[in-house]
Amino acid sequence: MDIDDILAEVSGDGSPLETRDLQELTRAWVTERSAPELLPWPSELMERVLERIHQQIEVVEEQVGNVNPKTNFRLIIIQTELERFKFLVRSFLRTRMAKIDKYALYMLSTPTQTARLSASELQYANTHHTLLEAHYRSSFLSQFPTSLQRLDDTAGGISMVEQPDTDTAVFVRVLRDIEVPIVIEGTDTDFEMRRGDVYVVRWSAVREYVMNGDAELI
Repeated sequence: MDIDDILAEVSGDGSPLETRDLQELTRAWVTERSAPELLPWPSELMERVLERIHQQIEVVEEQVGNVNPKTNFRLIIIQTELERFKFLVRSFLRTRMAKIDKYALYMLSTPTQTARLSASELQYANTHHTLLEAHYRSSFLSQFPTSLQRLDDTAGGISMVEQPDTDTAVFVRVLRDIEVPIVIEGTDTDFEMRRGDVYVVRWSAVREYVMNGDAELI
């Protein structure tokens, strides 16, 4: 048995679902890194991916020390695939945590944003905000008048709660023809998006279509 036979055998172990999960995870990672706001937590996808990582780790641990060359080479391929999944998951989670750190108060005070957090992320956001508020109060807020100590003050029509800039420009590729013309709010610009087209456009104009799978960020 040569290297081509071993590669074919390992490739045969991969299910269509595993391939789709890797593609979906990669797309979720790219989209999360490109979008200015936090996107909904892909619970079903992450459950499958994390379970697969756990299973692959068990396989690697069981096979460590095996002197069979074929097994060792197969193990190297499995480890390589495992590291690819782990890299994507780690980077995906770090990207989401960075957004939570920056917009924690906004997410916790906006039900539609809170719904996008996983249970662990919600716990993290609450803890992060509690610690940050305690730090601010002990450092300087306690010296201000009571009326000026709120972190979510909206006096004068100006909110202190930092929000994502949904007018940030993003690169978007169209996956399916979009029949409704895209209108850029505040301008007289409108255009049609056809499959395969790539645009640089405001996130707010294409958010709906990225969310429902008609387009993807690149």
